[in-house]
Amino acid sequence: MFNKKNDRIETLIGSNTIIKGDIEIKGTIRIDGRFEGTIKADWIVVGENGHLKGDAFANGVIAGGTVEGNISTGESVEINSSGKVFGDVQTQKLVIIEGGIFEGRSKMQKEHKQEKKVVELQKGQKAD
Repeated sequence: MFNKKNDRIETLIGSNTIIKGDIEIKGTIRIDGRFEGTIKADWIVVGENGHLKGDAFANGVIAGGTVEGNISTGESVEINSSGKVFGDVQTQKLVIIEGGIFEGRSKMQKEHKQEKKVVELQKGQKAD
């Protein structure tokens, strides 16, 4: 699903819960209910019966339920077989499992690798 250090879900929106507004979370959020608004988190997981209506910004998004809005991630978007995404997706990696629905545009980003600059110091020279 996602890497080991992000396996823990810090925030859960339960199946009988409706939240409207904007939310920003450090860590992973799972939506099994309904969320309407803008959401920012490290990882967003929309459960099979979950519904996200609004824009999502995260390292990764896993859609098992319905997402109505744009998704922007630094790593990946996965649409499971029960998932539906209606909106534009900007990501490095897009995975759609057979049965998953995606209606929108996708823009693939290149992976950002930081260049490491190595500078050799002469004896007595100080680093900047």
